[in-house]
Amino acid sequence: MNNFLTDYQMASLVEAIQTAENHSTGEIRVHIDSTTEGHNAEIAFEVFKTLCKDKTEEQNAVLFHVNFEQQYLTIIGDEGIHKKVHQSFWDKMHDEITTAFSKGKYHDGLKKAIMETGIELKNHFPIVGENPNELPNEITFS
Repeated sequence: MNNFLTDYQMASLVEAIQTAENHSTGEIRVHIDSTTEGHNAEIAFEVFKTLCKDKTEEQNAVLFHVNFEQQYLTIIGDEGIHKKVHQSFWDKMHDEITTAFSKGKYHDGLKKAIMETGIELKNHFPIVGENPNELPNEITFS
């Protein structure tokens, strides 16, 4: 199903998600799509609605939707994030990830993006009191 990341690299990404989420109340999801042929942005939004939208108390979930075969990446944040994080942050991150992907550094690009997202979420959604894990950390596939 996934020829771009090894099992070890996928486990490393899940660990990165856990680490990044430990610094804020935000939630991060990664979805790898190998079935879509075109209309990636529309599919990414449908995946976002299923996995993330309105599923966190502060509406602060982020989805990295990746289609390696189509060389397509979509980053979507919920309403709470859009109120606080400027589009320029996401544009820069998108450029950095796609540059890494163009060099075949799929794991490195995603891991760096996950960690940077965690730092940005910490700036806007610091932990106050308990920090339940509102969404699963596992990578999902279609």
